[in-house]
Amino acid sequence: MEQENARTTLMALSTERGVSLAALSSLIGRNPSYLQQFVKKKSPRRLEERDRRKLAQFFGVDESRLGGMEEKSLSPIGKQARTHWVDVPRLALDASAGPGAAAGGEQPFGALRFSQGWLRSMGLNPADLTTIAVAGDSMHPVLNDGDEILVDRSRRALRDGIHVVRVGDHLLVKRIDMGHPGRVRLKSENPAYDPIDLAPEEVAVIGRVVWKGGRL
Repeated sequence: MEQENARTTLMALSTERGVSLAALSSLIGRNPSYLQQFVKKKSPRRLEERDRRKLAQFFGVDESRLGGMEEKSLSPIGKQARTHWVDVPRLALDASAGPGAAAGGEQPFGALRFSQGWLRSMGLNPADLTTIAVAGDSMHPVLNDGDEILVDRSRRALRDGIHVVRVGDHLLVKRIDMGHPGRVRLKSENPAYDPIDLAPEEVAVIGRVVWKGGRL
């Protein structure tokens, strides 16, 4: 019964967060059908500890919900140490700070680790976060080619700021200027690039950029 609950919970979390079982399988370093087989065919019978921990961290839930033992014997300090870090998935695509990068499949290929306390202080939910790399120089000097950016994909009211957006088949990282009624202006930091004015329905906002990391 415990593992049946784990399968039901995993499927519910996957549906709720809009993340496919194939993408979650890639997140934990497994083949794309691994979690589908776990849920539908009951193979493996239970998740390995490493896989369960990564999934629990990604969804922000206790491991016991995914078939682990509820660690009631842990002291508050031990519990805090165990959950102090969150692995945020890196997506295998670039947000172009130039002409535009073609948007391929959003498949995780690794993770960056962040302090859970820091994310909480920023008002961020780990389940809503992804990291991707910047390509191009249109956002220089704020963002440089190769920088990693943390993207908050939660549904919030659109406001001015740097966002990852989808325009047609391309992903862009631009500063959104909402000061033009009936239009959305995408601005670059690099003066060599002209602003792009689009109708609201032509722009799909993927998420707001809330942090960057890169080489010195």
